[in-house]
Amino acid sequence: MGKVVQANTIVVDKLGLPTISHAKPYKLQWLSEEGEIIVNKKVLIAFSIGKYKYEVLCDVVPMKATHILLGRPRQYDRQVLHDGLTNKMNFNFLGHNVILKPFSPKEVYEDQIKMKKRENEKEQERNDKPSHKI
Repeated sequence: MGKVVQANTIVVDKLGLPTISHAKPYKLQWLSEEGEIIVNKKVLIAFSIGKYKYEVLCDVVPMKATHILLGRPRQYDRQVLHDGLTNKMNFNFLGHNVILKPFSPKEVYEDQIKMKKRENEKEQERNDKPSHKI
């Protein structure tokens, strides 16, 4: 089947990302607790990590994960060098050396605070909007 990159159905729906029909729909068993599913949609997702920006065409699947599953195929596509000790990923993109490294515990904590603040702001915006329900 080749290299398959997958995006979570819930993420695609919540972000309102436009999907396209899959040219070659296929069946999956391992991702669904409800049995076999048919993968019949794709979505183009643009993402960035620091200055690194990229677009990837993903199959849309219902799964418990809430992120894009890039995995090993992406590493081979970009000839990524992975340092298992530091967990850094090093590759060349558009003539520039890119190094991706995991957050430190402090950075993870700070990022969680930022995300919580954004969630609270969005919740406040929803609460501030007048309701038109009767």
